[in-house]
Amino acid sequence: MSTKKSVLITGASSGFGRLTAEAFAADGWRVFGTMRNINGANAAAAAALRASGVDVIELDVTSDSSVDTAAATIASEVGTLDVLVNNAGTAFFGIQEAFTPQAVERQYATNVIGPLRVNRAFLPAMRERRSGLVIYVSSVVGRIVFPFGGVYASSKWALEALAQASSYELAPFDVDVAIVEPGAYPTEIIGKIGLNDDLARVSSYGAEVARYAAGATARIAERAQGQDPADVARVILRLANAPAGTRPFRSVTPANPLVEAINAAVEPLQRVAVESLGIDAILPKVPVS
Repeated sequence: MSTKKSVLITGASSGFGRLTAEAFAADGWRVFGTMRNINGANAAAAAALRASGVDVIELDVTSDSSVDTAAATIASEVGTLDVLVNNAGTAFFGIQEAFTPQAVERQYATNVIGPLRVNRAFLPAMRERRSGLVIYVSSVVGRIVFPFGGVYASSKWALEALAQASSYELAPFDVDVAIVEPGAYPTEIIGKIGLNDDLARVSSYGAEVARYAAGATARIAERAQGQDPADVARVILRLANAPAGTRPFRSVTPANPLVEAINAAVEPLQRVAVESLGIDAILPKVPVS
């Protein structure tokens, strides 16, 4: 088996995932970049990643069989992963009431259940080896909420809760957990934002509210102007290369004083909450940011 350190990155067909896969490959890692439809819609993206030295693996985070097949392939190649990056995600923006339950389920299937499914495939080997790192690509809206962003933000809040709980549960096995919280960046996800699917319910809110809700994509794109999405890849690579036990739990990029203040204020209270249970011995001893 390869002596290189190994990493798996979900959602590597574009955006943060693709840039992160390329950054790790350039740094000498054995990289497994995963995506759906590698022989179909994402064939060109898969070919480009292979050209940069990435092993491209078919993996759909919403499918048990797809994840299990990918996990078996990777285990046969490298045994246990050193780093797992839960990056795959989708974004829905609009009036909360005007999303059908089926649409919200699709949002959660990728952003919340997907990482749970992937973790279940790879964490047992990390725990057995007693080393590893799991990185979750969240968002600044995993800590704050804006109008018309409740469905997407709630999926990221859920993801952050899962990540924080797992950081305690995995600490006795010396497996680190870290969250990266990007702001708006000019990546392909902006053009793929899901909008309200119950248009009759949208109309019942009136033209002014509907118009503002429909402008969410444009406002995100405006905020993203001038930002370099490779910054996120660099943060993830820096976390992976940091010594075990020293990695900050949350990393915000670009700098966002509001979110950083929230993180700094909440973390001590979170520790008090866990300590009140009398199990503080398992608390990870890592800096907040």
